[in-house]
Amino acid sequence: MSMEIRDLHGMAEFRLAEDLQRDVWGHDDTADPADLMMVIQAEGGLAAGAFEGGRLLCYVFGFPTRDPKVQHSHRLAVRTEARGLRLGARLKWYQHDWCAAHGITLIRWTYDPARLANASLNIATLGATVSTYLPDYYGAMAGINAGTDSDRLMVDWAVGSDRVMAVRAGRAPFSEAEIARARRIAIPHDFDALLRDDPLLAAAQRAAMRQALMDAFAEGLMIAGLDRERGEYLLVPR
Repeated sequence: MSMEIRDLHGMAEFRLAEDLQRDVWGHDDTADPADLMMVIQAEGGLAAGAFEGGRLLCYVFGFPTRDPKVQHSHRLAVRTEARGLRLGARLKWYQHDWCAAHGITLIRWTYDPARLANASLNIATLGATVSTYLPDYYGAMAGINAGTDSDRLMVDWAVGSDRVMAVRAGRAPFSEAEIARARRIAIPHDFDALLRDDPLLAAAQRAAMRQALMDAFAEGLMIAGLDRERGEYLLVPR
């Protein structure tokens, strides 16, 4: 069966997106309600999904900001059964092209710096950069985020930039010499397992990463790459 990536239409599809959130983040986590997503889409936001038949496998939700050229991307979720199909990346590129067509030049979103899979998508696959750390941004959370501070990185994704388009085309965004000079900051190999098996160690590793990244950002560095094999952020001057 073929995959279709498109905007959501009608309340039934927004309810599918609401249900998908609970499946991905846990039923204790507060999902964005269907009616809110529908209204925000009607007022200039984006709610889109990847469908196989009538089943919603992945969705993205973004809304306008005070700057009409900036969109905040609030949610991206992929069902467990669909992981490995690169649907998250495909839907983000759909969002990129949607924003380009609507005069939006920057997309921002947050993600947990301790989760390597998210870093791999956002930094390595999409070519986004990061220079802002948000400690415990959402406060105490439920679902898969329960039991840990909700630290987040704020991603900057420059729509249509040379860097982003180079990554999209499969080219390296910077030279080997720049990689050699980059500062490296390690990411836990499997933070979810660590949080489950040794919460104190998980907290210690998050605290160490928080300090290292905040210090680097204060020095004028930004995350501009990822060493997937070693699980390390690569930071270079802004």
